[in-house]
Amino acid sequence: MSNLLEKMSTTIEQKLTPVAGRIGQQKYITSIRDGFIAALPFMIVGSFMLVFIFPPFSKDTTWGFARAWLDFSAAHREMLMLPYHLSMGVMTLFISVGVASSLARHYKLDPITTGLLSLMSFLLVAAPFKDGQISTQYFAGEGIFTALIVAIYATEVYGFLKRHNVTIRLPEQVPAGVARSFEILIPVLAIIFTLYPLNLLLQHFTGMILPEAIMSALKPLVSASDSLPAILLSVFICQILWFCGVHGALIVTGIMNPFWMANLSANQVALAAGQAIPHIYTQGFWDHYLLIGGVGSTLPLAFLLIRSKEAHLRTIGKLGVIPGLFNINEPILFGAPVIMNPIFFLPFIFIPMINAVIAYTVTALGFLPRVVSLTAWTTPGPIGASWAANWAISPIFMCLFCMCSAALMYWPFLKAYEKQLLKQEQQKMAEKKAQQKDDAHHGHGTHPAAV
Repeated sequence: MSNLLEKMSTTIEQKLTPVAGRIGQQKYITSIRDGFIAALPFMIVGSFMLVFIFPPFSKDTTWGFARAWLDFSAAHREMLMLPYHLSMGVMTLFISVGVASSLARHYKLDPITTGLLSLMSFLLVAAPFKDGQISTQYFAGEGIFTALIVAIYATEVYGFLKRHNVTIRLPEQVPAGVARSFEILIPVLAIIFTLYPLNLLLQHFTGMILPEAIMSALKPLVSASDSLPAILLSVFICQILWFCGVHGALIVTGIMNPFWMANLSANQVALAAGQAIPHIYTQGFWDHYLLIGGVGSTLPLAFLLIRSKEAHLRTIGKLGVIPGLFNINEPILFGAPVIMNPIFFLPFIFIPMINAVIAYTVTALGFLPRVVSLTAWTTPGPIGASWAANWAISPIFMCLFCMCSAALMYWPFLKAYEKQLLKQEQQKMAEKKAQQKDDAHHGHGTHPAAV
């Protein structure tokens, strides 16, 4: 069994790791990931406001504090919703600027100018003007994919024109800021004369503007992204890559973030409308049920290591528990080590997948509330699980259950690894004693005779 796992890990390392490394450094993947990271603070605050506006109390409650909170929220709903509408409600504006600015750095373009060009491009196709008003329908989750496509397109156009010197160049004596303003004029015209006519033609022949057409085309994919097979596939890829030493989470989250945010936005709209929450698979589900303590759900393993009979593992456990509470597990992954360790291959890969099946099933059956709030990935598991589900209590127990199941599954593999290390220590001690005895014997035999 050990030889089989070693061969498997070697094959993965030789075949899969180079491909994964190239994907992880792919400019579009990294730009999308960085764009979402840039927008994250605004979306977290907006999500928190939504949770505050819709507290986790029954509408029929008679408890004084809860009743007062609900009545206050209902009486001032429009005013309280404004921070949400101007953060989560316009997330695509932040994402569009963030993605384009990040991609601009790959081409050595000015990030601010490129971000503004992307913002204009997105508004051009996603903000129809009618009856004196601009529609904001596609500023939230429905416009995410359009924002990504348009940000990449606008940056590529700008980069192409600049590389081929199709720009307005001013003398060197002109201040840099003024020169950049004129440099962007031709890219702005190129965007307007390409995107806007495309949007008009699309609307004329299909009755849909670009964001609506993109969402319609991607609807099957978005729907599939919320399924159990999609969850298991994304977790499996993440775990396999991490086991080989490649940061799989960066690759998977870079790809899944648009789907997670679209699902979360739909959940929040449903919460605000008093409707059933539609989607299960969001970042909160990923962070607080599948990767508790970090990739591989290693926080339970850190607690187990503290009580290990082997000194090295005890030390690693003590070093890894506190960071693990905040989902940082590099001390465990590289200190134990778990990465590239054949003994831990099976639990590391399959524990998050088993917990995914359990959490998804319980949620789909209606026993576990769905995620409606965006939390920071460093939020400790039980707290983050409750926060993400509008401070419900049951996610805390689900998270603790996943931790216990992970501990039970890690236990036999840890004991096998511990036994292996203890045996190696005993062999080293025996060899050391034998060497000392041999040295003492030779030393006694060659000692000069006393005079």
